[in-house]
Amino acid sequence: MSKTKAWIHAFRLRTLPLSLSSIILGSLVAASDNKFSSDIFILAILTTLFLQILSNLANDLGDSISGADNNERIGPERAIQSGIISKKEMKNMLYVFIMLSLVSGSFLIYKAAQVITLQQALIIFAIGILAILAAINYTIGKNPYGYMGFGDLFVFIFFGLVGTLGSYFLHTGYLQWDILLPAASIGLLSTGVLNLNNLRDIENDSQTGKKTLVVKIGSKAAKNYHLIILALAMLFAILYSLLNYASIYQFIYLLTFPLILRNIKIVLTNKNPRDLDPELKILALSCFFFSLSFGLGTLL
Repeated sequence: MSKTKAWIHAFRLRTLPLSLSSIILGSLVAASDNKFSSDIFILAILTTLFLQILSNLANDLGDSISGADNNERIGPERAIQSGIISKKEMKNMLYVFIMLSLVSGSFLIYKAAQVITLQQALIIFAIGILAILAAINYTIGKNPYGYMGFGDLFVFIFFGLVGTLGSYFLHTGYLQWDILLPAASIGLLSTGVLNLNNLRDIENDSQTGKKTLVVKIGSKAAKNYHLIILALAMLFAILYSLLNYASIYQFIYLLTFPLILRNIKIVLTNKNPRDLDPELKILALSCFFFSLSFGLGTLL
């Protein structure tokens, strides 16, 4: 593998559609309220992509330092683990994406200045800094929260609530309480992807001291947890549509539910953690298509 391909591999492109789900949904719901800016949408997409890649690179570095990346790990080989990219090179690339995230995020806030106040802009900027820190500290630092079982909570907050509510707010300049429902749906589906990842890696994580929520509660409880969070994700979406009913087209996202239900069944009946690896991509894409169809449904 060439170094260029190794870097592309390190960016983990298959995770990017999941990170965009909240931005797409929040932006399309804002468009249904006749509040949409193409500049804000593009900059929000760019900022989110930079943050996701930053998180992926930090995860590669952190798991390499801790020893979680080893020959026993299930899933694609990591960049540092392969030996093609050094830890120093990875650290330098982290700085690059921190700067890209800051620059893109700053332009995003500047463009939103037409509909938000200076105080609100400062709050959004602070949240952006927290997002950068969260991306890095998942597996890096003295007490990485991903190694203490808090990864699920942070994914729910940043992939769901912050991404959806934040993008909606930047377009509109205001928030409505019921947007919490689809925001929670995206957050729970994203958390389901992380739970799948941790179910797949439960044996290696437990041996290397990576105390994910799955390691803490055990495989059986984690499977029931998976059922609950994905069921709630579907329930919250339906509740929002009922509260804001205007057309039957709002329910086109129901077409994605068979994929989600299939995922639940596979997880509940799984015997070999290795078999869960392909389900990560399928659930991530299910979340992406859910956000797209949900958002488009509000426009029809």
